[in-house]
Amino acid sequence: MELNIFQVDAFTDVAFGGNPAGVVITKKSLPEKIMKSIAREMNLSETIFLTELEKNKYKARYFTPECEVDLCGHATIGGVYILADEGYVENLNNGTKTILLKTNIGTITAEIMFSNFKPISVVMEQGKPQYYGDIKDLSRIKEILNLDEDDIGLAGESVYPQIISTGLKDIICPIKSKIKLEKIDVDFNKLKDYSIELGVVGLHAFCLDKKDRTKAYARNFAPAVGINEEAATGTANGALIYYLKNNKILKENSIIVHQGYSLNRPSKIQCFIEENDDGFRIKVGGSSVKVIEGIIKFLGSCRIQN
Repeated sequence: MELNIFQVDAFTDVAFGGNPAGVVITKKSLPEKIMKSIAREMNLSETIFLTELEKNKYKARYFTPECEVDLCGHATIGGVYILADEGYVENLNNGTKTILLKTNIGTITAEIMFSNFKPISVVMEQGKPQYYGDIKDLSRIKEILNLDEDDIGLAGESVYPQIISTGLKDIICPIKSKIKLEKIDVDFNKLKDYSIELGVVGLHAFCLDKKDRTKAYARNFAPAVGINEEAATGTANGALIYYLKNNKILKENSIIVHQGYSLNRPSKIQCFIEENDDGFRIKVGGSSVKVIEGIIKFLGSCRIQN
């Protein structure tokens, strides 16, 4: 058996920026054992497996090197980009095409923007935002981040870290300055234990630009799923814009989040939010760059590790 496999940098328009993801596209579902083995072999934060269900509808599953997760923003952005770039979906001269992705949290939409028959960006719908409470006792978080308690929060606002999900539960943690955000020194063992205790994927630390609150800077830490720090996180930044809107910090309906600079992989994540009778609807998007493509071969004599 042979499988086409790709590595794509998501939330960037330059190679070796953004957040890399593995992408595997198949016509039939793969055994979970094989998907886990491929994800371990790729050794990227996430690998997405896309299986065609019908025209413009795909089943999407996501694996870290350690486990399956229900949703991953950057792998979705990169995976849908590859679908368009490789011709799995019909390209447009100019305009937007919508496809459906069946994930473990339900079916979501992904919009592909084309220019001259080339995909230029992808915007994905997030899961319905869910709030799981404030964290008012900051003692554990300050120890984990090696910050003073006064460094946690937003200047001029009375807000606390909150647990929010738009597909994956994260601690959304405000930091008062970019300097403090850059100086975070995470105790990963403590954060892993704390994340497992709270049932979250990780901690998403952010600060707002002093002059423009539609511009944010973020760092994401998820050792509980094998990712110490990630260069770009779609679901966590979807939760971030909900945090800002629901706490009445953001008046506008969009933000741009800059992430990955601490890893020398600058990323730019566009986040959108709108409110209707059913609550908030959130979308996250950006550009992608294909950096590697190849073939994984399964020879008859090979055994797949469990």
